[in-house]
Amino acid sequence: IAGASDVGGHDVLHPPREEICVRYSILHHAAQKTRPNEHPTSITDALMELVWPSAPNLASYVQALERGWSPDNLRPEAAEDELARIARDPNRFLAEQVDREAKGPPVTLPDGSSARRLPGYRKWMWDGEFCGVIGFRWQPGTVELPPHVLGHIGFAVVPWKRQNGYATRALASILPDAREHGLPYVELTTDASNVASQRVITANGGTVVERFHKPAAYGGAESLRFRIYF
Repeated sequence: IAGASDVGGHDVLHPPREEICVRYSILHHAAQKTRPNEHPTSITDALMELVWPSAPNLASYVQALERGWSPDNLRPEAAEDELARIARDPNRFLAEQVDREAKGPPVTLPDGSSARRLPGYRKWMWDGEFCGVIGFRWQPGTVELPPHVLGHIGFAVVPWKRQNGYATRALASILPDAREHGLPYVELTTDASNVASQRVITANGGTVVERFHKPAAYGGAESLRFRIYF
């Protein structure tokens, strides 16, 4: 999934006190007139929301990790790393999911090296249970990103929740946050072979601005860089 490797390196601090959710209610979608040849929105899709990582939802997140899902598609071992962190101190793990001041430790890259982290945070996709993660990070005072950060936004959906439109909804929901930070656009990257993630990005207005090879630390795969302009 697009940018999942970026999301995987996100250790963050100080979650907000209030959980802000973007909810897609069944009634809202039922009230919309279905166009000819258009399938109505599914119930599961209608109920997906973005939530701040929290104690009541942590067990479901742990279950996803135990089933083999990793928040970093380039570092499968990231799942074991996170399970160990949760076992040591679950409250600290939750607190470290939002770091708007980049106070956390350096980011671990897929090759094992480390790099400076940026301010950012994670939100969880939730439909009654954990179904994915989306992260947003930025560099204060500029839209530019350092070479080790492949995009402003990265997301990953657990395999058993894919093809429900969750990633598309999650990206649409987090874009207003990026706009509020004064960015003229956000960048996202995906492997050239990852058609599913490309569809998620283009569905949210993304356009390809560059074809490139990822840095060696990320495996060097041929990739596409997208921008979503505000």
